[in-house]
Formats: sequence, C-alpha cells, structure tokens
Amino acid sequence: MPAYMIVFADIHDRGRFISEYGAPAGELVAKFGGEYMVRAPGVASLEGGLFDGQSAVISKWPDRGAIERFWNSPEYTELKAVRAPLADCHVMIVEGP
Repeated sequence: MPAYMIVFADIHDRGRFISEYGAPAGELVAKFGGEYMVRAPGVASLEGGLFDGQSAVISKWPDRGAIERFWNSPEYTELKAVRAPLADCHVMIVEGP
C-alpha cells in the first residue's frame, strides 16, 4: 500500500537549505523510490495554526518500508546532519488506503 511522507519545515536559510540539503535529498528520494507530490513554502492554516507560514513537502512512496529505508540509510543520516542547523522540521508517515 502506498505511503506518504509529510514534512513541515521552518527554514532559517532557504538558499543554503535548497543547495546543501534539498538538491541532494531529492536525488535520494528518487533513489529510494519516492516521488515528490508537493514542495512549497507558505503553508496557510485554516485551523490550529501549528504549521502556519512554514514550508511543506509531501512525497509518495511504494510503501512505509521504502520511507523507513530512505530515512535510516547512511546517505540520508548524513543529510539530516546538514539539515539540522538550516531548518526545524516535523516529519510524519501516513499510509494510504
């Protein structure tokens, strides 16, 4: 069953984030079977406001296991360290029907 990784990010330095993290992360997403559905700044909350103004990324994957292999890979572990000072992120998995 397909699964989705949903990320809300408060990005501190968008230029560095895109060049140092976003570009290499995009290559890894594809390598591990994911595809981006949405990558956009400017979340507008209709209720709750928790992620208002942040950026959102939604990617579709073949299954939850593919996300977990990506997330726990040595390559992505290195990129998470690059990302840490550039953005505060909330990351979740939602399995599809």
